[in-house]
Amino acid sequence: MKLAKLHAKATMVENYRIDVDDQRTHAMALDLSPPDGTDMGPSALELCLMSYAGCYATIFVMTAKKMRFSPRKLEVKVDGVKSEEAGTITEANVDILVDADMPRDRLLRAHELTVKGCPVGKLFEKANVKMKYTVRAAKER
Repeated sequence: MKLAKLHAKATMVENYRIDVDDQRTHAMALDLSPPDGTDMGPSALELCLMSYAGCYATIFVMTAKKMRFSPRKLEVKVDGVKSEEAGTITEANVDILVDADMPRDRLLRAHELTVKGCPVGKLFEKANVKMKYTVRAAKER
């Protein structure tokens, strides 16, 4: 079994402003919203939701290519619910909008394969986050 190593580093800049990078060439600022932080970037939990949206979109495009279609437009919105009791995200609603020339059943099959193959989604699944998906086609055939 081949293992891939991924890297990340976080450095406190000031108060709740944290710079994170992937130890390659990509970096971004994390922060809390006021009054605690200065809103210089998303919070770590918001970044987690952003990561899932980006991962879903990437895997969907890869899946579409394998299924021999190209989306003209793809938009993935993720709304998470943070439970005070759990202290983290316990559920998420994912709204997917796809503009592509394909029948609805193929669109839903691409969605199923995407959910199954999304690495960040697997983390959410293992954390027992309740996921609700809405898949919409901009143009249905």
